[in-house]
Amino acid sequence: MLSKLQIRTITSLQHKKFRKENGLFIVEGAKSLTEFIHSDYVVQHIFHTPPAVAKLGKIPQNIKSDEISEQDLKRISALKNPQGVLGLVQIPEYPPLTPVELQHGFHLVLDSIQDPGNLGTIIRTAEWFGFSRIICSADSVDAYNPKVVQASMGSLARMQIQYTDIETLIVNAPVPVFGAVLDGSPLYETDFGTEGLIVLGNEGNGIREAVLSRIQHRVTIPKVGRAESLNVAVSAALFCAELARKR
Repeated sequence: MLSKLQIRTITSLQHKKFRKENGLFIVEGAKSLTEFIHSDYVVQHIFHTPPAVAKLGKIPQNIKSDEISEQDLKRISALKNPQGVLGLVQIPEYPPLTPVELQHGFHLVLDSIQDPGNLGTIIRTAEWFGFSRIICSADSVDAYNPKVVQASMGSLARMQIQYTDIETLIVNAPVPVFGAVLDGSPLYETDFGTEGLIVLGNEGNGIREAVLSRIQHRVTIPKVGRAESLNVAVSAALFCAELARKR
């Protein structure tokens, strides 16, 4: 049986402040947690119900594991229908990005993305197309938000998410900078070369003017119908697919 302190500590990780204080985030579901177990992330503690343990396979000896009741799992889960397994994973610490790291390939740069589902989907999509790092503005949604982790479907386990001042990053970037806008050159006619930053903006307001003014190449996904805009995760997928096609 979980103690009140354990329940309070684990449920507090649903909030960014306490994730930062404890250096931990929550991963739910056997499939997603298995991805983290076999990654460079450090899984600190696993809680599982009796029927669910088989889905995890053999748990490494260095990971603490406790069997709990369905009732206790519901107390600590962020899901309406808990999946039998919940893990506490350490938040990795990355050194500041250097200009050299931006060379030799493409990076997605997200400006003020707010929706957890969008970020999780972008992480999953980026991994599909071979990206290993995503750069976010400091005010973007936290990658370790439970909804982001859930939407990434395990891809976060193999993705490095870094938060930085993207305006400064772009100014110092030694590679071309492309921005997704409504009034640029057509995506499918753009020469991306072999490296660059692909900037995607906020769900409602697009790329901030302070950032947009630094972008060298404005690129638009050609519109055929009458919709006013595309979801940012869909836009990211189209850019990733086009970059992969041209590679």
